[in-house]
Amino acid sequence: MATRDTRAQLHRVVVLALDGLLPFELGIPQRVFGKARDADGRPLYEIVTCSIRPPGPVETDADFEILVPNGPEVLATADTVVVPASYELGPVYEEGVLTPELAAALAHIRPGTRLVSICTGGYILAAAGFLDGRPATTHWYHAEHFQRLFPKVRVDADVLFVDDGDVLTSAGVASGIDLCLHLLRRDHGTAVANDVARRTVVPPHRDGGQAQYIQRPLPEPQTATTTAARAWALGRLHEPIQLRDMAEQESMSVRTFTRRFREEVGISPGQWLTRQRVERARHLLESTDLSMDQIAHDAGFGTAQSMRQHLQGALGVTPTAYRRTFRAGAGTGTGTGSPP
Repeated sequence: MATRDTRAQLHRVVVLALDGLLPFELGIPQRVFGKARDADGRPLYEIVTCSIRPPGPVETDADFEILVPNGPEVLATADTVVVPASYELGPVYEEGVLTPELAAALAHIRPGTRLVSICTGGYILAAAGFLDGRPATTHWYHAEHFQRLFPKVRVDADVLFVDDGDVLTSAGVASGIDLCLHLLRRDHGTAVANDVARRTVVPPHRDGGQAQYIQRPLPEPQTATTTAARAWALGRLHEPIQLRDMAEQESMSVRTFTRRFREEVGISPGQWLTRQRVERARHLLESTDLSMDQIAHDAGFGTAQSMRQHLQGALGVTPTAYRRTFRAGAGTGTGTGSPP
């Protein structure tokens, strides 16, 4: 059993493994927080896994079980609790209520503990009342059901994650990586988060949302950021946007803005703008019947030929082929698939 060493200074992350869990999501906290190191190479977090029962096997949605060495009492030692998704939530998903066993397990969590959910793990936090009156998100596929089941929660289905201070929720699957990297930035700065992102071979800061729009990019807090400039640009993708215009939104010189932008996003402002225009075009191709010329204008490419070149370069397909592949299954504009 994992007991808390009072001599240790590590931030303890306890991951709650529920029956029906997704192994991929269960491994995200270990992969992200477990790789975080300070300047001297020392670990910054301790990651512990527990279940709501005494130590033993926990079912997954795959063809194997996992052996969890800790029971629910370990939740009392957590600085952060992470609840990954499960496909067997039972009354939590059907009625929005906790089972007695789950309620007893969550009762171990100390007041002030930071709470994090990945995908449908948000149902657990909501059923326990932790999300009442708060903004939150979950996988787009479940968002409407989630909102009906928990009317006190302010659900935002367009974002990758929501940071509401001591309670954070993420959208489906890989967005759990985005949220954990965000927590690294919040806890230890951009350099630590970027190092883990490089080791994990993922973007240090993935712009975008479940509906292909950026709603709430959250780089390192308490420092000068490029957040406002990105939000400003996203509202004007159909217009010509110059680098100096974006820099002016943050009252920075072009040189300082470009450096800061690369630190936070991992690419240049020009590359970022092109990516956002590609994502806007993808969204419009999937969710509307607009002409190619109109989509090219709305996405900021100017001409259909320019849009064709950029989509072929980024996705390997033409706009017409992309629409033909995804239009039928993306009528709501919430799909996040990539072309084959």
